Amino acid sequence: MPESKTIRIGTRDSKLAMWQAQTVQQKLRDLGYETEIVAVKSDGDLKLDKPLYELGITGIFTKTLDVALLQNTVDIAVHSMKDVPTALPQGISTFAVLKRAQVHDIFVGNPNAKSNTIATGSLRRRAQWLHKFPNDSTTDLRGNVVSRLQKLENSDWKGAIFALAGLDRINVLPEKYEILDWMLPAPAQGAMVVCGRSDDDFSREALQHLNDENTALATKIERDFLRTLEGGCTAPIGAYAEIQENTVVFHGNLVSLDGKEKVEIRKTISRDESTHAGSLFAEELLQLGAKELMQRIKQQLSKS
Repeated sequence: MPESKTIRIGTRDSKLAMWQAQTVQQKLRDLGYETEIVAVKSDGDLKLDKPLYELGITGIFTKTLDVALLQNTVDIAVHSMKDVPTALPQGISTFAVLKRAQVHDIFVGNPNAKSNTIATGSLRRRAQWLHKFPNDSTTDLRGNVVSRLQKLENSDWKGAIFALAGLDRINVLPEKYEILDWMLPAPAQGAMVVCGRSDDDFSREALQHLNDENTALATKIERDFLRTLEGGCTAPIGAYAEIQENTVVFHGNLVSLDGKEKVEIRKTISRDESTHAGSLFAEELLQLGAKELMQRIKQQLSKS
């Protein structure tokens, strides 16, 4: 049995975030650890009147929990990994990456549609949708998963885009939806990560039992790709690394805000070559035109 200490699990208080924290809690309890959940509200949950990219804050969904960790009001923090900045604050480390769920985005149509408007709060989803369907228009959609579904139901939009894993985890998947297997997910989409204070050996030891090596490797490659492209959570960057035994199959892209330009890369390498793969793939993409495209995107966002 582990030594007696209650691990305080920090989380946002949305339904999905609580589900994720409770999942980690149950896994730790199964290992014999005492736990309690401490819920906090993030700025990303409170500021719903602007698109995420206009808020200009990398890690807006994780910042409050970072503070709670560093102030020792929680011991670990559970996040959707795609929300976590690629550079963690000093004093905070990754303790575990849990086995990945579905990575795909889905399209949920609206039976009351009277327009060609697609709702999403993600620049990546918007850009990839407009690349494939240039005659559609997009509108911003913020809030937790349940409130976004409600907003769609009350709208005249054509539909909205969601992460399949999020809706599936809290059992709110509509009867009808379309898996967008052509849309590259956000780096680390579908993965949960647990962070803690770098000097907390007790919590680190507890969480190492929950780490999934394949998911940790895949998401590292994707996040290294994102970081090297200098894209925060606001950049329209897609990336997916699939681990197939001793092989890594990677697909990454950068799409202009209006969807008209796309630079992409596809690679297959051995697992032994994967240490710096994400950064190397990004460097190659930059040489293929992503550097200039990223500069134009940043200029457009700074003016918005």
